[in-house]
Amino acid sequence: MPGSRLVLSSWLALALLLSGGVCSAQDSGTELVWVPLGGETFQLELALDAQTRQRGLSGRDSIPRGGGMLFVLPSARPFAMVMRDCPKPIDVAFLDAQGRVMAIHAMAPEPPRKPGEPRIVYESRLPAYPSGVPVQFAIETAGGRLAAVGLAVGDVVRLDFAKLAARAR
Repeated sequence: MPGSRLVLSSWLALALLLSGGVCSAQDSGTELVWVPLGGETFQLELALDAQTRQRGLSGRDSIPRGGGMLFVLPSARPFAMVMRDCPKPIDVAFLDAQGRVMAIHAMAPEPPRKPGEPRIVYESRLPAYPSGVPVQFAIETAGGRLAAVGLAVGDVVRLDFAKLAARAR
């Protein structure tokens, strides 16, 4: 039946959300979490360690409509994002330890690193998009998606953030 796959997918998404929403993608070993944002469910890659958080979505030619990344910090602190090697626009929402949205930015692509340009010079010319307050999580999606789903400062994202925070390194 054509609609049965949609129903099965909806039930699977609901079960994952109720169980903490984390699993490993079978093809890449990347851990994923299903996060409800403004009536849609996004499948986000987990960034639990410093190396993965540093790399973020850099170098991606595309980000799926319902995809992105959830950055998890070991503890709340001021945090900022930059558009390092990102050819496509990206939205970022910074969340406190309880999942409350504290800031949202629409980040535009920056000119790429020039041949022979030292990394430190490249990094210094990238604008920072700050959280403004201590946060423990950040969600990145394709540009325009957070506005499209109506996510706003003050909204609360529902997920087992305490369980995720305990895994951050």
